[in-house]
Amino acid sequence: MATETIFSKIIRKEIPSDIVYQDELVTAFRDISPQAPTHILIIPNKLIPTVNDVSEADEPALGRMLTVAAKIAAQENIAEDGYRLIMNCNRNGGQEVYHIHMHLLGGKRLGPMLAR
Repeated sequence: MATETIFSKIIRKEIPSDIVYQDELVTAFRDISPQAPTHILIIPNKLIPTVNDVSEADEPALGRMLTVAAKIAAQENIAEDGYRLIMNCNRNGGQEVYHIHMHLLGGKRLGPMLAR
């Protein structure tokens, strides 16, 4: 299991990033390779490698990720038109960094979830 990721360094502000929200449970920052006009990653401050590693003790942080997503969507003026939240798990799910994270995407009409 990973003990350190690039996200760990972002949480500690050891590497530059455009943090839009941070509290004791979660951190949110702009994706460096945005796939939509608004593309923000929301992560728990505790390193949890995949969704498969989530425990009941992590529920406060995971709930906070959702409330922070709604708050940021409102601040980014995308809440009314709509946005997408995505979490990937493991290689076939598209996960690239093994520190769970939620993508908040919006600011334009988003296409279908998966290629048909």
